[in-house]
Amino acid sequence: MIDEMGIALVISALSLIFGVYSGINSIHRKSRNDSRRDASEMTMVIVKLEDISSGISEIKTDLSNVKGDIKEITERLIVAEQSVRQAHKRLDEIKHEAID
Repeated sequence: MIDEMGIALVISALSLIFGVYSGINSIHRKSRNDSRRDASEMTMVIVKLEDISSGISEIKTDLSNVKGDIKEITERLIVAEQSVRQAHKRLDEIKHEAID
């Protein structure tokens, strides 16, 4: 009976050791997989942030171009308004000459 108990204890101890080893190995494997997944996700986030940054740079460039276009149009509008004023003055002068 002692031999049977000893064998049962050895088998139990071996099972316990194997269970602990399997658990630790599983934890390490999950940790490595989590690290790889985290690194992959971080890389994707960095790439997306770089794309957003380049998009913002393009928008800033376009906005600068639009500002320049608006400035040019404003200057042309001022010149056109002055020309219209002069034309109105001439028309008023022609109108007064025709009345007199």
